[in-house]
Amino acid sequence: FFWPPLSRIVEVFGETWLTGRLTDDVLPSLARLLAGYLAALVLGVAMGVAIGSYRVLRAVIEPVLEFFRAIPPPVLVPILMLFAGIGNEMKVLVIISGCLWPVLLNTVEGVRGLDEMLRDTARCYRLGSRARLWHLILRGASPQIAAGARQALSVAIILMVISELFATTNGLGFVIVQFQRSFQIPQMWSGIILLGLIGVALSMIFRFFESRALSWYTGMRHSERGE
Repeated sequence: FFWPPLSRIVEVFGETWLTGRLTDDVLPSLARLLAGYLAALVLGVAMGVAIGSYRVLRAVIEPVLEFFRAIPPPVLVPILMLFAGIGNEMKVLVIISGCLWPVLLNTVEGVRGLDEMLRDTARCYRLGSRARLWHLILRGASPQIAAGARQALSVAIILMVISELFATTNGLGFVIVQFQRSFQIPQMWSGIILLGLIGVALSMIFRFFESRALSWYTGMRHSERGE
């Protein structure tokens, strides 16, 4: 009963998700995931560039970052509910609270790892602060930033589901738990498969944009290997 055949799961997949639940549950979940992920990406890169660029700021704020990084994001859900309520804001904040750290920490390491010769060259050519940020810091740290963004994407999917388990009436996480509680086991498994398909689709989209944005880096690595 709890392990229905795949044929039964596929049979109920269309009628379960490709009707009203597509607009009532799937799309709202994806919208919250996208909002939280993009916000975490912007905040993580902005904070990471600042912390990685200034040694004094990094020394002051690093212990605080390590403290908050050690707190599991699901534990923050009750606290966020107190301040943000039980609406979409709370769910987006839960996603941000977990996705921020991979992006932030990888950005800090990417900025810290920039070649000092490149920094000296930028100073010799008297590049302005905006040009230095765009052409030197962000471009030089972009491989590390992309690695953090890739990690954050998988975290965002997990937290999207977790945030929908508390005081909500729609979303993929909410519907899957409702199927489990009402013993609609094939429908529950179809929701889990849908989550996997969403993860694969988002990963493919991310790799597409990553390959375009980091084409210079890939070409440089290939030239170093003599390929």
